[in-house]
Amino acid sequence: MTHLRFLHSPATPTVMAGNVRQAFLLLRTAFTVAPIVFGLDKFLGLLSDWEQYLAPWVNGIVPGDAHQAMLAVGVVEILAGVLVAVRPAIGGYVVAAWLLGIIVNLVTMGAYLDVALRDVGLLAGALALALLASPTLTAPPTAGRDAR
Repeated sequence: MTHLRFLHSPATPTVMAGNVRQAFLLLRTAFTVAPIVFGLDKFLGLLSDWEQYLAPWVNGIVPGDAHQAMLAVGVVEILAGVLVAVRPAIGGYVVAAWLLGIIVNLVTMGAYLDVALRDVGLLAGALALALLASPTLTAPPTAGRDAR
């Protein structure tokens, strides 16, 4: 059964811990920088015409017009990126919830479904970040837990 060797990780616990740390740092950096950059661009408009991504029903329930809504979105995205930087265990879940809102917005529009699908992958990454940052993941097992 040598063809199944890839199922068994040859990595030592030390190597695995290093890999987990690198994965955490990669996700933390990406989910800090990307929301801040996209949030700032809501004010600059260099990357996209962001108003086109706002579902009409959402535009109908938010105060102001689509441009003002996108400015508010920009503020939320910047704050979410900062939260990931300082508290990734919480920020990962906040970004995941935000991405879920974007997905619902796009799917209900019936447009930009490719972007919605991409955001499903980003949502999974944000959840992975939150799990990696969780203190319960990195805490050593206690004697009480092992005894059960």
